[in-house]
Amino acid sequence: MPKINKYEDISQIDREAKKDYIDRHSAFVHCEDSAVKGEKFKVKVKVGDQYKHPDDFDHFIKYVQLWNGETFLAETHFTPGTFGNAPANVEVDFYIVPQKNLKLTAMAYCTKHGLWQSDEKTVTVE
Repeated sequence: MPKINKYEDISQIDREAKKDYIDRHSAFVHCEDSAVKGEKFKVKVKVGDQYKHPDDFDHFIKYVQLWNGETFLAETHFTPGTFGNAPANVEVDFYIVPQKNLKLTAMAYCTKHGLWQSDEKTVTVE
């Protein structure tokens, strides 16, 4: 299994020194805190918050995945140049139909720096 990087894996001192490196690779899950059972629910995954990730031939975000605990929900793939070979924050909107409470995480894969996992986002389904 490949090493999975997380935002909190790096000490506070290193975090300040490497903030741009960590930020531009980290996946962030953005969605409401609650959803209605059986109704379409939007989940946005954004790679990078303050810093943009490169979009070069040998260094780009290859895919973004959405997980509910250990259950794989969705995935989207990118090719180099998708963002005009310019640094960008990759954003993906996933739409799911929840049946029970969710524990969402996102994974983003950088072709040069490996797999990065988001913090878990809990969603209550009513």
